[in-house]
Amino acid sequence: MSRGVPDPQVSMLLSTSADELIPVGHPIRKIRAVVEVVLAELDDELDGMYASSGRRSVPPETLLKATVLMALYSMRSERAFCERLNYDLLFKWFLDLPIDARAFDPTTFSKNRQRLLEAEIADRFFAAVVRQAKLRRYVSSEHFTVDGTLLEAWASHKSFKPNATPPGDDDGGDGGDIRPAGRNSEVDWRGQKRSNKTHTSTTDPEARLARKSMNTAARLCYSGHLLMENRNALIVDAELAEANGYAERDIAIEMLGRLPVTKRRRTVGADKGYDTANFVAETRGLGFTPHVAPHTNGRRSAIDGRTTRHAGHRISLRIRPRVEEPFGWIKTIGGGHKLRFIGRDRNRAWFKMTVAVYNLIRITALDAATT
Repeated sequence: MSRGVPDPQVSMLLSTSADELIPVGHPIRKIRAVVEVVLAELDDELDGMYASSGRRSVPPETLLKATVLMALYSMRSERAFCERLNYDLLFKWFLDLPIDARAFDPTTFSKNRQRLLEAEIADRFFAAVVRQAKLRRYVSSEHFTVDGTLLEAWASHKSFKPNATPPGDDDGGDGGDIRPAGRNSEVDWRGQKRSNKTHTSTTDPEARLARKSMNTAARLCYSGHLLMENRNALIVDAELAEANGYAERDIAIEMLGRLPVTKRRRTVGADKGYDTANFVAETRGLGFTPHVAPHTNGRRSAIDGRTTRHAGHRISLRIRPRVEEPFGWIKTIGGGHKLRFIGRDRNRAWFKMTVAVYNLIRITALDAATT
């Protein structure tokens, strides 16, 4: 056997397609099949976003598929995605691009984002994915779990300044500091009281200073919320709200109220943070039995033996920790450890799309398990 040498000759004609290079059993094929069905449902909405004449745009289906890929492959930015799109054949195959096609400019996302927000495409995409799960009978209509978490905003502590900051005081100091050239100046907040009532972020005014517990640092955050059904741990509703300290319970009631009305009694599991008299009363008013973890540290619990004596309460609390799995996936794989957009509307659309991608993974995994 002789030694081989690289062949730098470029082929003038290429008979191979990207589809032939993707393994037949690759999981991305099943995800793409579900995405195609979802986008087919949204065709009328997508068509109504554009004029009947004029210069051709990048198809909105391509942008939505790109968003799915960014969540699946932990792409930190749209610019990084477009750079990878130039040489990643799997990405080109998923977006229905030929092998020799150049990637579109990353500013295409920015120029079309407002159009997608106004048409509520992220909400419609998420709802279409949930419908696919319901058609497969993967979703329970009786037993649910709610939970919330904090998602760090794209804003730093240095941007959190008093509402009446004097002109020229860019660093929260006395206004006379000279910023050293070539580096970010230092700021000392020792002894200063900083709260959402007196301070606002100049980077993201809608972000709020919050912390998950007394043992964690306060950061500028938004509050992410999920409503999970208990049969297969699929997410049936998601919301991103202002982190005001009451959002968990308020948004939970809002999401429960959006579920279809039924005469059958339903249950909703939750952790101790939801063990309040108002939440329990409002939940019962919506026709749900609150399977909330009761306080055991001396505080008065709104849940008594009439609820905790039943086996269903113990089952709900055993299943409840599964809602932490999508939150973990969103923050790690989905890139939500620190949000990448400014403003609630943009971050909410991203959150909805990322949760929809999590559901896509769960649906295809359940499809594989049942066939």
